[in-house]
Amino acid sequence: MIGKLTGRIDYRALDHVLIDVRGVGYIVYCSDRTMAGLPGVGQVCALFTDLVVREDLMQLFGFPTLAEKEWHRLLMSVQGVGAKASLAILGTLGQDGVSRAIALGDWNAVKAAKGIGPKIAQRIVLDLKDKAPSVMAMSSSVAAAMGDAAADGDVIEPVIAQAVPASSAQADALSALGNLGYGPSDAAAAVAQAAGETPEAETSALIRAALKLLAPKG
Repeated sequence: MIGKLTGRIDYRALDHVLIDVRGVGYIVYCSDRTMAGLPGVGQVCALFTDLVVREDLMQLFGFPTLAEKEWHRLLMSVQGVGAKASLAILGTLGQDGVSRAIALGDWNAVKAAKGIGPKIAQRIVLDLKDKAPSVMAMSSSVAAAMGDAAADGDVIEPVIAQAVPASSAQADALSALGNLGYGPSDAAAAVAQAAGETPEAETSALIRAALKLLAPKG
């Protein structure tokens, strides 16, 4: 499995780039949002990748973060959602927008992506609503780890989210809820209540419990 590529961009098209990695060229397909963020031809870039293998096709898809790659894999696990549809959703909403839409059950936001109809959008929200907190936790943990490493002057490497102490879990949960648009006081109260009820809960569990507490009543 090819999980990450770092190399020079030899060619850019509308939906893919050709990356030269030590003399070997890899064609990597990306969303519009990712393409817009990549440097020009001749510049070095790094992408996390997912390899899709079918009977008549092998394609690499590239993502700027591990969390976005995980969202791509989860979106493709939904019946009727292929790689093209997944990239359209990520290109329209970005990883934070996808997290927000699914966590809040906002299938209209998902439907805004090109080629995504209401039935598919609703299915995505229903199928992935319980998985959103774990990806949000991954994003928060990776960002925190990279920030700590940068502050210490260390080389930044990809980090996979693992179980963290309660205090760190609460901080990550607060960060994730803030990214969803909740106010600091509401988010803090919900996380504190969730943590009080389950002191040993990890980040994803705290996010899930806090979202339930913040959900409109009635």
